[in-house]
Amino acid sequence: LKPLGTQAASSPRLAGRESTAAMAASGIVKRFAPLADRILVQKLKTEAKTASGILLPETAKTSPNWAKVLAVGPGRLTKEGELMPMNVKVGDTVVTPEYGGMSMKFDNEEYHVYRDEDLMGIIQEE
Repeated sequence: LKPLGTQAASSPRLAGRESTAAMAASGIVKRFAPLADRILVQKLKTEAKTASGILLPETAKTSPNWAKVLAVGPGRLTKEGELMPMNVKVGDTVVTPEYGGMSMKFDNEEYHVYRDEDLMGIIQEE
């Protein structure tokens, strides 16, 4: 598991302590293994402060549906019994649907599980 790195200027910035999030993420990755075509993600949080230093209230923050992939299942079997490869890998930043998936809490952190086909796309790093 790679630590959560810095994002490109156009992407949301992570709020809080990255090392704490990385440690919590490594704990769930060791204890939770997605099955079939399921993917474990943790949504990225937007920063509560603007570039000029103004603190934003919770209602003013826009939360993009971006998430970091923490664990990936082996894939889904086709009718012929062949394993279909997954579209994402651990460490990818993906766009998730606004609704759907399954939410779960682990060590006071919120995680989500989606099917591979439910993800909207991958955010490419510049």
